[in-house]
Amino acid sequence: MVKNKEGSLLAPTREIVDWTSNEYTNESLVDAEVRRQFEVCHGCRRCFNLCDSFPTLFDLIDNSPNESVDDLSNKDFENVTDKCTLCDMCFMTKCPYVPPHEFNIDFPHLMLRYRALQDKKNKLANTPKQLAKIDRNAKLAALAPNFVNWTSNKKNKITRKPLEVFSGIDANTELPRFEKETFIDRSQKLEKKININAPAFGRKVAIYSTCYVNYNSPKVGIAAEKVLNFNGVETKPVYPGCCGMPYLEQAQHQEVKKQSETISRKLCQLIDEGHDVVTLTASCGLMLKFEWPLINPNNQNIKKLSENTYDIDEYIVEISKKEGLVEGLNFIDGGVTVHHACHSRAQNMGNKALEMLKKLPNTKVEVIEKCAGHGGTFGVMKKTRKSAIKYGRTTAKQIKNKETKYMVSDCPLACKHLNEFLHEEGNVENISTHPIEIIAKSYNLT
Repeated sequence: MVKNKEGSLLAPTREIVDWTSNEYTNESLVDAEVRRQFEVCHGCRRCFNLCDSFPTLFDLIDNSPNESVDDLSNKDFENVTDKCTLCDMCFMTKCPYVPPHEFNIDFPHLMLRYRALQDKKNKLANTPKQLAKIDRNAKLAALAPNFVNWTSNKKNKITRKPLEVFSGIDANTELPRFEKETFIDRSQKLEKKININAPAFGRKVAIYSTCYVNYNSPKVGIAAEKVLNFNGVETKPVYPGCCGMPYLEQAQHQEVKKQSETISRKLCQLIDEGHDVVTLTASCGLMLKFEWPLINPNNQNIKKLSENTYDIDEYIVEISKKEGLVEGLNFIDGGVTVHHACHSRAQNMGNKALEMLKKLPNTKVEVIEKCAGHGGTFGVMKKTRKSAIKYGRTTAKQIKNKETKYMVSDCPLACKHLNEFLHEEGNVENISTHPIEIIAKSYNLT
């Protein structure tokens, strides 16, 4: 590793996640590395306001007998780890000691490693592991979606309270609804009109629908297809499976590797046929571009895919710069506030949702860069729900203060979570959606 003086302007670099080595989950080595990095964080404290992991850590140290990391126990480590959502914001936006600095701090991947040790010792909760099996769960839900949605509705006291006792899923959290038709099924019925007069005519895109859009929010995928087709882009929606982010959050590295190989094989076939790959969810884009190459670094398909994958907002912005968008975008009455999702920020591409929506004529576009407080199962499980509410409510308050009609986010779970707080006082002024849906609405395509 190249050592670097503090204060360097070099871009952060991440080391390969060496999860297959015996050292990765060696308890004494993990303990030593956790204490080493915690000591650096304790001396810096720049991340104190990012998430609950850091104030929890600092309070534990400050309240210990010697105000020292040496006083912390494994139980203390668990309290810190439980509150990390792997959002990557400390690594990407705050920490001055990330590689190539000699301190070599990577807090999110340290939390990932500690969870791997917890998993080895059978100390990870079972419910989040089961929730991570997205495709299995969705296929079961598809057998009776109306019944599943009725059962999971937070207004249903008959089912939600027992579910909380049995599983630890907070009875007051809103769970995703399952649609009767997946995005892939709806897309097959869509009459696709490719605009041959559009400046970008000739482009081909494979839309990796992502699990959430495919099973829970097909309308986002339909909006993306219509906008791309209207701008002359031929589209081919595909869904070989979940990207594995839920598995990553539970330190199931082998499952992430399995998903990465299955999906990259399919998508690389389409790349070879001339398609670009576009993702519809920020977390999935982060996985394909950055996390997969660190977990499965020797797979050439993964490397090729990471170099040919775009976020949907990123892709629309690229078209606008290279060929130009089709004219016809209309004013959006009431304005839009963009929640810049953490996993979008972690892709280090700038705020493409904001850049895209700035194309709307005479439309007020605001931005919020603050944690939504969700993070996979973080906002779902009763154990961490309190922290999720604290951050989500604060962010929702800032969105309300922007006084726009629409709130958009590239993270659907963040959008859903914030929506709870935007409307908890009967406030129905904010309509929550995905940025690409606003573009489709502006074009009068939906």
